[in-house]
Amino acid sequence: MTNSSPIASSSTSPALSRPPDTRRRTLALSGLAHALHDGYTDAIYVLLPVWRAEFGLDYVALALLRGLYAGAMALLQMPASWLADRLGGRAVLIFGTVLAAAGYALAGFSGGALGLCAALFLAGAGSSVQHPIASSAVARAYGSAARGPLGTYNFSGDLGKAIIPAALSLGLSIAPWRPSLWLLALAGMAVAALLAFSMPRIEPAPPSSAAVSGTARRGGRGFPLLLAIGVIDTGVRMGFLTFLPFVLQLKGASQPLIGTALALVFLGGAAGKLACGWLAQRWGIVAVTLCTEGMTALMIALAAVLPLAPLLVLLPLLGLTLNGTSSVLYGTVPELAPADRTERAFAIFYTGVIGSGALSPLLFGVVGDHAGPVAATLGTAAAALINLPLALALGPLLARR
Repeated sequence: MTNSSPIASSSTSPALSRPPDTRRRTLALSGLAHALHDGYTDAIYVLLPVWRAEFGLDYVALALLRGLYAGAMALLQMPASWLADRLGGRAVLIFGTVLAAAGYALAGFSGGALGLCAALFLAGAGSSVQHPIASSAVARAYGSAARGPLGTYNFSGDLGKAIIPAALSLGLSIAPWRPSLWLLALAGMAVAALLAFSMPRIEPAPPSSAAVSGTARRGGRGFPLLLAIGVIDTGVRMGFLTFLPFVLQLKGASQPLIGTALALVFLGGAAGKLACGWLAQRWGIVAVTLCTEGMTALMIALAAVLPLAPLLVLLPLLGLTLNGTSSVLYGTVPELAPADRTERAFAIFYTGVIGSGALSPLLFGVVGDHAGPVAATLGTAAAALINLPLALALGPLLARR
């Protein structure tokens, strides 16, 4: 897949001689699309308690709603890249944004779980285009100087995760959920219009190298292990976030406070993406992964038992470790992939971790239905501990990391 490897593209292609204004517009609009789509993805967590009360859904049904959105994103990334190769990345990005907004609009018209399932699958299908296409747009606009701009692009997604769920939660406190979703859909249509009028042309994919170094061949043996760590890490994150609103409800949190709590987690997650990638360069990938996964397990366990006030204080730090591992793993994909298959490796990695985000809430949902949300939350903490021996096993397969 040629559109899902920004790091590979930026490292293997020469710097493109594009005007600075064009590069800045590409970064700004790609970041805006990232913020919108990531905000759409995590706004579902705010809506789960509302839909449970409205339609009488159990935890498995709620997890299915979240899983359909994430599943559509996971399954359709490679087809989205295929479409971008043939129709142009810019056109596919605009269409996907319109489709995601339309999905949220239809969710506002739904009268039950079946309608919500169809609407969220449509929205997830629209959001499937954003990561591979927008990240490639930034990488190709900046060429060999893309690492810094890509960090800004990644950070913009976390800002969307913090701002949009909090804004939606505030909207739900003053208006019914259906009009709130229609306003959210209108914001998506506005972003799509801005992309249509202002987004520069996305450069085509550069030819991939046919050379495969000895280091890449050795590292390629570690890729399945890296993928396993990513799958578990994402499963823990999505499982925990699915049950966090209900744990907060049990502790007496109001709807606006739940939105604020999620914003604290996502802002901490944004800091984690920036800090842990930097720390991995100095402390090593294995050391940082052991630290983030171990701390995540400990703080999730504390979140399940602490009273509301100290839990709110803990949430930004929990978000930092909860999201920090993903930044370390993503940056390791090129090191473990054969030089001529980096694009495919990123496609497989994205599909695996997003697929985990779709399926893991279903597994933890079964625990939640039988034992309650606190037990399901503690289950995610136990799952995080599985990554500790996997990270130690990965160490020997990394080149001087």
